[in-house]
Amino acid sequence: MKGGGAGDKAGRGGGKLQQPLRLESQRFRLLSIVVGCFVICLVFLLSSRPDATAFDTVSPRASLEGARRRPAAVKTLRTSSTAGVGGDVHVDIRPQQQQGGSLRQSVEQSAGDKTATEWVRDTVIVEERSDAEASEAAAEPEEAERDGDGNAAAAASNPDDQPAPGAETEEVRDAAATATAQPAAETTATAPDRPEGKPRAAGGGQSKLQEQPARQPQEERHEPARRGNGTAKATPDQTLSTGSSGGDHQQPLCDFSDFRSDICDMAGDIRMDANASAFVVVDPAASGADGGQWHRVRPYPRKGDETCMGRITEVTVRSAGGAAPRCTREHAAPAVVFSIGGYTGNIFHDFSDVLVPLYNTARRYGGDVQLVMADVSSWWLVKYDKLLRALSRHAPQDLARAGAAGEVHCFRRAVVSLRAHKELIIERARSADGLATPDFTRFVRRALSLPRDAPTRLGDGTGRKPRLLVISRHRTRLLLNLDAVVRAAEEVGFEAVVNESDVGNDIAQVGALVNSCDALVGVHGAGLTNMMFLPPGATLVQIVPWGGLQWMARADYGDPAEAMGLRYIQYEVAVGESTLKDKFPPGHKIFTDPTSLHKKGFMFIRQTLMDGQDIAVDVGRFREVLLQVLNNLSQ
Repeated sequence: MKGGGAGDKAGRGGGKLQQPLRLESQRFRLLSIVVGCFVICLVFLLSSRPDATAFDTVSPRASLEGARRRPAAVKTLRTSSTAGVGGDVHVDIRPQQQQGGSLRQSVEQSAGDKTATEWVRDTVIVEERSDAEASEAAAEPEEAERDGDGNAAAAASNPDDQPAPGAETEEVRDAAATATAQPAAETTATAPDRPEGKPRAAGGGQSKLQEQPARQPQEERHEPARRGNGTAKATPDQTLSTGSSGGDHQQPLCDFSDFRSDICDMAGDIRMDANASAFVVVDPAASGADGGQWHRVRPYPRKGDETCMGRITEVTVRSAGGAAPRCTREHAAPAVVFSIGGYTGNIFHDFSDVLVPLYNTARRYGGDVQLVMADVSSWWLVKYDKLLRALSRHAPQDLARAGAAGEVHCFRRAVVSLRAHKELIIERARSADGLATPDFTRFVRRALSLPRDAPTRLGDGTGRKPRLLVISRHRTRLLLNLDAVVRAAEEVGFEAVVNESDVGNDIAQVGALVNSCDALVGVHGAGLTNMMFLPPGATLVQIVPWGGLQWMARADYGDPAEAMGLRYIQYEVAVGESTLKDKFPPGHKIFTDPTSLHKKGFMFIRQTLMDGQDIAVDVGRFREVLLQVLNNLSQ
């Protein structure tokens, strides 16, 4: 019994020693299986995805070349309501060269490839669009950072009676990723110094007007595609076209250097795919690995004004090697493409944003030009029909209507967007055809059959009184003692005429009335744009409201008046002539230091200093101005 008990104990003791050994063996086998599976997966990934990012054994240059041969990646993200935007967000990933410090993230170059690093950005465009609209592009236009100031929405427009603001699209740019630069270098041209312009059309360069922060918009800057260390820049009026030059080097399709508008000037086989709002340049040189050029342009010269440009149809300009839409109609005349959306409907913007730049862009073709318009309003075409007919003998094309009909119009040359200089001004030094502002005013008088090209001169023996036109506003910035001003004008020797400028007025009738006058008087506002119908040598008197607005008045109407060959007088309102004295206590900063309030933004300027006051001029003081106008007519 004892022997059996001892053997029993030994057996049980032996079982206890063998159990841990079996557990260790099971763990080892399980670990071996896991390691084996991992090795198999690793081998499979390396064999099937040799260019996979996680296991990349080739140089970044080879990875980029492979990526460019594949379609551009398009990812769709679902945004939450807390972000302020609902729905889908399309993320287009396209290569973009590093530009200054605009990219926030970089990745080290591989040790085996010492070439310069080309950057790739993830661009998140918050807008509704179909997957068909997300296609491959060689470069994505770059947008400068925005300062988030809500007042900048109105900062890029003349503040008089403009449409209600409301941007339709918002773009959020984010930087990321890596790639390597291609060796080819672009032709480099130095952009000219920025002319002194209005602060609301912000750009490079310094000017006294740009020192006014209230009217500076957040600038949206687009850069063309770039390669290597070459910079794709050109002078604003340089003709840009696609084509092969010296091997695989392609000339840039578009010029984004101008501070008011982006211009695409193309020659060759150009297909207008109206349904896609796209202009495709058929170019054999675009069949290379980079896939050609790709740009997006809003053809309206208020670059940097997000509210305005959000209302403008975006036009795609790209080059294609072979795949291009088939022509349904061919044109011998070149095309000039522009929008009549934005702030049009206000006579200042009708001329400064469309008609003056359109003349500067299309006049060279002598009427043999096809006007292609986006965001068309039929009433606008009727109002300015005579001016449009004087620029082109072809019926204008509505881009949206052609798109609805599935038309593809083909041209040998096309210019997308308009060449704009200063407000209501064409600068001869910047015009490709040597045009200047007096050329435009002569064109207007000829198109509208306005007879007078000189004002009445005192003492010419006719005995005719000179005519003074007073522009009467009927909503804001009213001239409260208009009757007293008219009486004073008649007392000094004028025949006074009063007119209320209205958007619905026939432009030929308004032009005939203004052309019959020798001087024009009005409070700062869009109605002063009618000065362009005056005969050269006539006088414009601008009444400037209180509040340090002299710089704005000079840029909007003073400089243009002198550029048109008119005499210009700026009457600046005193505190006692403004109704602001009834709204603010004496000693308020609005009276002692009004320009310091401009830092509150343009909406404050517009609502408080412009639309927030009416004016009753000191008739005795204003009489001296009227006598000065008479003196101008005697010289």
